[in-house]
Amino acid sequence: MSVSRRTVLATAVGAAATGASSTPATAADVNAGRAPAPTLRKLRAAADYAVEKLHTVAPTVTAFPVGTKFEKWTYSQNGDWVGGFWPGTLWMAWLYSKDDTFRTQALASAQKLAPRQYDTGTHDLGFLFYPSWVTAWRLTGDEAWRTGAVRAADSLIQRYNPRGRFIRAWGALNDQGNAGRVIIDTMMNLDLLAFASGRTGDDTYLDIAVEHAKTAQRVFLRPDGSTPHVYDFDPNTGAAIGPNTVQGYSPTSCWSRGQAWGLYGFTTMYRRTGNAEFLATARRLADFAIGALTPDHVPVWDYRAPQQPYDIKDASAGAIMACGLLDLSAATGRPAYREVALRLLTALAETCLTRNSARAEAVVARCTRNRPAEDGIEISLPYADYYLLEGILRVLQPQDVDRAIDLSRV
Repeated sequence: MSVSRRTVLATAVGAAATGASSTPATAADVNAGRAPAPTLRKLRAAADYAVEKLHTVAPTVTAFPVGTKFEKWTYSQNGDWVGGFWPGTLWMAWLYSKDDTFRTQALASAQKLAPRQYDTGTHDLGFLFYPSWVTAWRLTGDEAWRTGAVRAADSLIQRYNPRGRFIRAWGALNDQGNAGRVIIDTMMNLDLLAFASGRTGDDTYLDIAVEHAKTAQRVFLRPDGSTPHVYDFDPNTGAAIGPNTVQGYSPTSCWSRGQAWGLYGFTTMYRRTGNAEFLATARRLADFAIGALTPDHVPVWDYRAPQQPYDIKDASAGAIMACGLLDLSAATGRPAYREVALRLLTALAETCLTRNSARAEAVVARCTRNRPAEDGIEISLPYADYYLLEGILRVLQPQDVDRAIDLSRV
């Protein structure tokens, strides 16, 4: 960590906010303190560019973008694990531009995820249904979207292992090969369960989310605030086996996108429960990631890979981290986290957009999907586009983001 970043963190003041039940008040908290005018101009220009790009590309999209090849989107028909981000991006574009074409496209895209409500073979149902169906319900009031999102939560809780108190990440329910595998990414899927409890009055969903978060907090968090990608358990006894990785460099490294998922996810779980330990964990993850940033504020793909800080970048990690830090700033009352988030968003806007390519179909470049597998190195990814717009709108239009994804706290 550089001296300047240490100073920023050390001089940030304010205690954790207790929060209010009023959603508008919480959204206003997120916008506490105006960003500098040059930063606002850069963020508006980036959002304008994204909307212009989407105006051009969205009419040609008939499935779910999963990543680019030669700067053109490649697709999944069922959404893979990223299907929620395309309709989510369209919703963000609609909130920013007020162009109802995006609203129509978002609803049509989200509807194609309908069969996945019953998918018990993945933990990624939060990624699939929160930015698509939950947001659709929140912005339209149509109960069909709420009902479908709750059905997806019903599918997700079937993956809960009560012996180890975790939600398994991968594999069908009858697949013993992955039955004890937990990943940091799952922290981002827990808000679907919080939503289901809030809409049904059944605490089962949130109780499972809390138990998983407590387990993740216990096994993923290292003393320095870093995390591994994977942690393995004996699925039959629930006994811990140890850290591992698939996306990261090694079981002892720190995959930057996973660190961002954890930061954002633990902050969200604090907002849904008021559990101060979740907030403390989010802060430790944030402080480590901030200390590991390079001066250009675009994260390397793994903070502990041998070639860092001169390694391949992952702009998607920066976009996710920025959203998490804006949330964390509001939850803690610490402007330092917001200041870093603004630097991250500005860096993405200045150095990671596809402005220099007429053929590019995505908004954000310089993303890395799976470095160890040599899969998707320095490409575009749909979640980078989504979280960039979410982050920009958290700054420019926090009340609208609140309408879409619920920024409230208990």
